[in-house]
Amino acid sequence: MPPRLGALELKALVRRYGLPYSAALGIDVRSCRLAELSKWFLASMLYAKPIREETATRTYRTFEAEDRTTAQRIVGAGWEGLVGLLDAGGYVRYDFSTADRLLGVFGNLQAKYGGDLNRLHAAAKDSGDLERLLKGLGKGIGDVTVAILLRDLQGIWSKAKPRLTPLERLAMRKLGLSESALEATARRLRVNPVRLRTALARYGIRLRRGEGSPASSSRALPPGIPTLPAQPGRRAVIARHLLGTR
Repeated sequence: MPPRLGALELKALVRRYGLPYSAALGIDVRSCRLAELSKWFLASMLYAKPIREETATRTYRTFEAEDRTTAQRIVGAGWEGLVGLLDAGGYVRYDFSTADRLLGVFGNLQAKYGGDLNRLHAAAKDSGDLERLLKGLGKGIGDVTVAILLRDLQGIWSKAKPRLTPLERLAMRKLGLSESALEATARRLRVNPVRLRTALARYGIRLRRGEGSPASSSRALPPGIPTLPAQPGRRAVIARHLLGTR
C-alpha cells in the first residue's frame, strides 16, 4: 500500500508546488482576455512535450519577449521564424515538428474563431465537445495538452472539466490518493483544486526523475517556478494565487 500523507503534509505539498503554471508565467487567465488565453494555449503546447519544465518556460519567455503569443502573431512569424524562437529557448529537440504544429493549430484558431479561444468555448456543447473542438484545431493537440490547458481554466470556463494527466496519476498513486475523491480532498484541505492538481503534477515530475518524499525534502522549488517577477502585473497574478484567492 502506498503511504498516505496527512492533511498538514498535503497542504505543505500544495504550498510548495501548487502555484499554477499560468500564474507562474504571469498569465492572467481569470481575465479571459483573448491575449491572455492565447498565451496560456501556447504555453500549454510547450509544456505538453516530454521536455524539461525550465526549457518550456524559457521558450515561452522567448516567444513573449518577441511578442509572438497571439494566433495572428504566431502565424505571422512563419515556419523559419518559429524554429528560430524555439531554438533560442532551447526547444531544439522538437523545433521542426513544433513549428509545424504551432502554424497549423494557431492558423486554424485564427481562421475558425478569430484567434479567440473564448469563441471556441462558447461553441462547445459540453466538456467533451470542448475537448473535441480543441483537438480539432490540429495535429499536436492531444489529451495532455488539453488537460494542461483546461486545468488552469477550472472555475473560469464552465465547460472546463480536465482529465488527470499521467504525472498527476503517478503522484496520486504514490501518495495513496483516490482519483474519485480528488475534489473531496481539495475541499477537506480547503485548497483550490487547481493548486492541488498542479502540486501533484510537479510532484509527478520529481517521481519520474527518481527524487524522494515531498514532505521531507529540503530541496528548493524545481526549476521553472520563478520568484516574483519584476513586472507589477505578473506580481499581482502570482500574489493572488499565493494568497489562495485565484
